[in-house]
Amino acid sequence: MTAPAGCPIIGRWRIIEADLWDRDYLDLVAPAMLIIGDDGRGEIAFGAMQASLDLEYSRSMVFFTWAGFDEMDDVCGSGSAELLDDGSLEIEFAYHLGDEATLKAQRATSSTARCTDQR
Repeated sequence: MTAPAGCPIIGRWRIIEADLWDRDYLDLVAPAMLIIGDDGRGEIAFGAMQASLDLEYSRSMVFFTWAGFDEMDDVCGSGSAELLDDGSLEIEFAYHLGDEATLKAQRATSSTARCTDQR
């Protein structure tokens, strides 16, 4: 699925806070990021977790399933990201049969939506 024309949430987002983890954990390996591509794909990385996203779009929200690795263990789950009135994103993130978290992100300085996952 491709994003609707002019979808305002396409791009790179810096994850800045979470209700379950502190900032040191979020940025454990690299700066915590969410990438929302316009081609139905995206990426998320925070802590020791990195995953690819399969996206479904609405005008100011995406829904996703994800799969990746956390400390070298296979993990998967689902979530959503919604554009708020203040221009930030609220991300609902759930591990399959595990933790559920709410994260907040701000648009990264470089908003190029480029995914490294070449599935």
